[in-house]
Amino acid sequence: MNQPETVNPEVLNSTEEPPLISSPVPSAVLKTPLEGLESIPQIPKRVIIVGAGVAGLVTAFELLRQGHDPLILEAQHRVGGRIYTLRSFAPGLYAEAGAMRIPRVHDLTLEYCRLFGLELRPFVMGNPKSLLHLEGQRLTMGEADSEPERLPFELAEHERGRTYTELWDEATREVRELYQRIGEAALQQVIADYDKYSIREFLKMRGFSEGAIELYGIMSFREANLNAAVIEQLREIIGRAFDDMQEVVGGMDRLTDAFYHRLKRHVRLGARVIAFEQGEDGVTVHYATKAGRFSETGDYAVCTLPFSVLGDVDATPEWSHGKRKAIRELNYNASTKILFQTRTRFWEVQDGIIGGTTATDLPIRRLVYPSHSDPEESRGTLLASYTWGQDALRWEAMDPETRIEEALQQVAKIHPEVLEEFEVGTSHAWYEDHYARGAFALFEPGQETLLQDDIQRPEGRVYFAGEHCSLWHAWIQGSLEAPRSAGGCRHEGERPVPALPRGRRRRVHLRHPR
Repeated sequence: MNQPETVNPEVLNSTEEPPLISSPVPSAVLKTPLEGLESIPQIPKRVIIVGAGVAGLVTAFELLRQGHDPLILEAQHRVGGRIYTLRSFAPGLYAEAGAMRIPRVHDLTLEYCRLFGLELRPFVMGNPKSLLHLEGQRLTMGEADSEPERLPFELAEHERGRTYTELWDEATREVRELYQRIGEAALQQVIADYDKYSIREFLKMRGFSEGAIELYGIMSFREANLNAAVIEQLREIIGRAFDDMQEVVGGMDRLTDAFYHRLKRHVRLGARVIAFEQGEDGVTVHYATKAGRFSETGDYAVCTLPFSVLGDVDATPEWSHGKRKAIRELNYNASTKILFQTRTRFWEVQDGIIGGTTATDLPIRRLVYPSHSDPEESRGTLLASYTWGQDALRWEAMDPETRIEEALQQVAKIHPEVLEEFEVGTSHAWYEDHYARGAFALFEPGQETLLQDDIQRPEGRVYFAGEHCSLWHAWIQGSLEAPRSAGGCRHEGERPVPALPRGRRRRVHLRHPR
């Protein structure tokens, strides 16, 4: 996955200034959703795919279109992975516990949405009517932008009267100018120059005062991740990943459901993989169900498990030293979402807010409002708290009922109406999700240089795919690059090992199952 010619997605940007480090997706890759992978004369192969998240589903879909025989083993009783649309609300209402938006620059994701005929609509990011609540003071975002001196931060003289976006743009000017001078060749230089720095270190190096760092952390929602590698943020912010967002009408799980409906016979749910066993001519994947332990043998395997989960899976022979190091060390970020159903969309009535995000120094950190207003439905769902890092872990430490109670009291400090309008709430903490153990990969300083090659590298007949293998961490786009990582199993010409007939499983007894 993520070979040099397919590292990053193409950016279609409506502004004149080019994005920073978003290498174009080759035309052949963008044609994949419509035309499938390039046709290669070969013997059909049986490929065992571990995980029915986006990466596993798209890999099986594309291999099946090429005439291969994929089988997905999924531990849960649903597909989608970290696309997880919650529907435990009033009929017709839903909310996203996981992925919830698609940047316009993510062409590959949008191509699959078009392939399946999914309706898209704008996901509102910035809204001058959304709010800022700091030290008990309530402003609109429009007021904060036009009167930045009202914000309670101790800034240096040269920082006063400037917005956090103006300060960030100045801090990153040198990097943007580098891109403008040498184009895509700037990518490797930017990595070499900045991979070793955290966001905090980068900002201090650029002359930010502690007050300005605090301002930036709160307003950009990155205060809990200031020690993450700045190269992650350079890709997203300067690459304009957040400038023009879309959402799938009806819920993001419409995308993963569309894959599943074309793959039903090739998906086995409730099958928790416990071991890989490789031979010269094939690979056997051992898994457990409520009925016992079984195995499936194929010519190749594609593992899409997050490394946070893969560490508990046995491998014979052992993974290489570099792979084991990457599995142990790759950092995963925590994320917790707390969601409310309310009797009315009071934020629309009282504040005129449709879409956008409220920022706060309260532990809820940010509220995200629905980007659409349905005149036929008075109720609504509100993302009452969306947190990352240690902020998310604090919420995770609470039981689900306490999360709702605490969040309700905090939201009431910004929107008092919520106490009358609240009906039901739910939450999802990704670090306590046994099948994810983290929301997404997030490099610490230096990890891209140290780990990326080993993260991507195949191990014999086992290939690896998922957002953690791409350079688009946390995005659906990174997972959709998965079929490229399985390319090796389509280029081998030798005759495959005979597979078990479809529908038959082999019961096995592992000597030391985990």
